[in-house]
Amino acid sequence: MINPIGNLNKIFDSRIRLGVMSILMVNEEVSFNDLKQMLELTDGNLASHLSTLEENGFLKVHKGFVGRKTNTTYSITKAGEKAFKGHLAALENMIRSME
Repeated sequence: MINPIGNLNKIFDSRIRLGVMSILMVNEEVSFNDLKQMLELTDGNLASHLSTLEENGFLKVHKGFVGRKTNTTYSITKAGEKAFKGHLAALENMIRSME
């Protein structure tokens, strides 16, 4: 018997990281504040999950300024896109195997 969860990526077990990646798959670039608002998270909670995704090479961080205020935006890397698509395909296969 094939292991139905063998191809799932542990990084995406968190609903927050799953949400971040889902948002970034359909948006070229998203600011920290927009992600925080969309996912209804605190600064610290979001920052820790973004760090995990960045450390694994799934996100690009762009730091800049809007006027005098710092503005940090995030985008998905090619590796992140590939890993996330693989995770979604594994989820689909797991669901199909249970039908």
